[in-house]
Amino acid sequence: MARVVLTGAGLCSAAGHSRADAAAFFAAQPSPFCPSAPFGLPGYAVCPVSLPEEDGLGADAAAARLRAWRRRVYVSRGGRFAVAAALRAVADAGFSPSAPLPPETPVVAALGPTLDVAGEPGLAAAPLRTHGEGGEPADAAAPGLAALWLLRWLPNTACAALNQLLDLHGEALTVNAACASATQALGRAFRRIAAGEADRMLVMAGDSRLSAHGLLGYAKARALCRRDEATAGDGPRPFAINGDGFAPGEGGAAFVLESLPGARARGARVLAEILGYGATCDGGALTAPDPSGRYAEAAVRAALHQAGHMPEDIRWIAAHGTGTPLNDPMEAALLARVFGGGPAVMALKSWLGHTSAVCGALELACVLAGWEAGKMPPLRGAWPLLRDDVRFVRSACPFPGAAGVLESFGFGGQNAALVVRLGEAA
Repeated sequence: MARVVLTGAGLCSAAGHSRADAAAFFAAQPSPFCPSAPFGLPGYAVCPVSLPEEDGLGADAAAARLRAWRRRVYVSRGGRFAVAAALRAVADAGFSPSAPLPPETPVVAALGPTLDVAGEPGLAAAPLRTHGEGGEPADAAAPGLAALWLLRWLPNTACAALNQLLDLHGEALTVNAACASATQALGRAFRRIAAGEADRMLVMAGDSRLSAHGLLGYAKARALCRRDEATAGDGPRPFAINGDGFAPGEGGAAFVLESLPGARARGARVLAEILGYGATCDGGALTAPDPSGRYAEAAVRAALHQAGHMPEDIRWIAAHGTGTPLNDPMEAALLARVFGGGPAVMALKSWLGHTSAVCGALELACVLAGWEAGKMPPLRGAWPLLRDDVRFVRSACPFPGAAGVLESFGFGGQNAALVVRLGEAA
């Protein structure tokens, strides 16, 4: 098996649009949470990249390139976050217009179900209109549902957009596995490179559920943390005794993955190495995780086995940590059972909100930001925690080591885990 490394990373998030932005954000420790009313359904906390009337893409070359592309109107909000992050990842890996990403590079995209489209101003929010006032076909740039409006709802549109922007022609795969999507996308790319089927791959992820339709769906499932205008800034409480739900977020993240020999051959900087991947499905409830955590544990142990690591080799964990009374007790028990009190456990949704399909990739990008800054992001808040036999990170402190585990668990019982070693490969 070939060794697989990360050579470029990009993000588009409430924590910023670069790893340096994210490191400064975690050091300053502001609250990124705000009331949900501007997004169409009051009474909850949300974690937006920007307000709904803003695009949230940032102010760098990647954002400018995407804004200048006239067909961006056909890409959903979450998809645009993914594409912007991917453009940043490619540049971060050392590719440029004069030295572009090879055109045969495969792309794996993890995208959500475009619940953002229904509430976003513009093409899909206006009343259905298939023709102009005089019966002529409606202009695609005009308000209303016009020609090609369906592209905003198709899961592969963002991937097609990126391939057009970067002139890529390899396999383009879109993964939609709920909140495990990005971690599964990274795992699939890892396995393909490790097997020698590709020397380099681009993985991107993006999502936004911040619309009245998206928020209402989660509210009906009783998954959201209720917060009024005064308490919205408190956000969710992952692994708290009184955790009452998650706060929806949004964003994008992307990585360039390469074989270690390929990265060395072109003199690329190595950000981290993926050592193992595991994925399972509970096969039970459509929303709630299996309370025993046995299949989630199987995914974690499969990743450890492929990495050739024992639980005691792991120094940090980026937990799924949603803040819900169903996920957190299951995951906390899993952590205690498999790892005991050894690794330092982070819960990045206390800073980023629950970014759904992108959460695994976005949280890994923020782990990299913390590693480069020399500090692990602590859990926000001072709430009492579910267990004292798990080493939750309560204050910013150095990473205890390079080897760690990323966990993602989603609706439908989707479970995925990666073993990652941060920093330059040996």
